[in-house]
Parts: sequence; structure tokens; C-alpha cells
Amino acid sequence: MNLFVRTAHYLQAMAGLSALNRKTAKLTTHPRELIQQTFGYASGFLAPIQVEEEISLLFSDAAKLRPRAVLEIGTSMGGTFYLWTRAAAPDAILVSVDLPGGKFGGGYSSLRTPLYRRFARERQTVHLLRADSHSPETARTVKSLFQDRPVDFLFIDGDHTYEGALQDWKMYGPMVRPGGLVAFHDVAMNYQDTQVKKLWDEIRGQYQYREYLVHPKGFYGIGVLQR
Repeated sequence: MNLFVRTAHYLQAMAGLSALNRKTAKLTTHPRELIQQTFGYASGFLAPIQVEEEISLLFSDAAKLRPRAVLEIGTSMGGTFYLWTRAAAPDAILVSVDLPGGKFGGGYSSLRTPLYRRFARERQTVHLLRADSHSPETARTVKSLFQDRPVDFLFIDGDHTYEGALQDWKMYGPMVRPGGLVAFHDVAMNYQDTQVKKLWDEIRGQYQYREYLVHPKGFYGIGVLQR
């Protein structure tokens, strides 16, 4: 995609976001339609690499929880983070941690930051950290941003290596309150450097959990466990 086309899509996304917000405000009980509107917005400007049915089921889980503290590790195109603002409570704090130039997803451009800030609705507060989730300094910052609220919903979709996913789990999993949810993306299959399934298979039996695995060739997949 050339610079002219990318710029046009960016301007379209910025100009139309208020209209998208109004439209999706009426769709929180219709996750499939909400996701289609979000991922199709501005020629797919926000669309992440997700299976629609899988992320729809996860959205329903998050919406039932009505989380007041949401943490996403790995935001990239922004589509899933947008969904969490729709699922969260009106006064929720939502924190995104995304590594610029990261291998998995590549990280989003700083030009997207003003757009992502506008995802917040009503009294919500959005914090966008373009930083390494594995840094102790980042973890300390995340804790401070939640203002002593325990995390209700954690979505881990950053470093997909076994070691990277394990570190995110060890650093941020303990921030999730009892009864809160932790979701992992790409639990269906280990391939090349993507080894989230290896971690998922090690920890899932220790918790109540469910899996959303619908891709016909066995890719992607979302695992959800309850702390």
C-alpha cells in the first residue's frame, strides 16, 4: 500500500470515528455486527488478524464481565482495543502496551495514537504505552495507571514466542483479580516462532478455561481462563 493510499485511509479513519462510535454504541448486544462494523471501518484501517467468530465469543465474555480495568498486550491495528472500549464499563480504565517495531504485528505508528485515544467513550480513560511489555519499568507504569484497581480483563496478543508469552503471563497475570479473565491469542497451533499453544497447554488445566478454535486449518484460536 503506497503512502497516498495509507494517508487517505488515515484521514478517512480520523474523520469518521465519531460516526463509528455512535453506530457501535447501539451494537454492544450484537457482537458479530459490532465486529463487522469495526473491522470494516475505513477500508479495514482497524482490522487485526482475528477470526471473526472467535473474537466475537471473546467480546461476549468481556461484555458480560463489564470490566472497569482492561489491559491489552499487543494492539497493532487497534481493532481489538476498540472492542474492549465498547465492552468495558463507562468509567473503565483501559491500558494498551504495544512495542514499536515489534516482530509480531509490527507495532502501530505514532500517527495512530490520536485516533486510538478517541476510542474512549463516556467517562473512560485510555492509556497508550508504546513500550516493551517485558520491561519492569513498563509493568510499574501499568500498575500506576490503574490507580490501585485490579485488572478485570487481560488480553495477551504481543510476543508470540513461548518465552515472550510466558513473561507477559508472569508479569501481568498476577495483576488480574480473582474471577477476572485472561485471554491468549494464537493458542490453536505451534508454528515457527509462534509457540503460545505450548504455554497455554501448560497452564490451562490449573484454571477454569474455554477455547475458541474455529479456523478450518487449525490456525489462530483464543484461550480464555478465569483467575
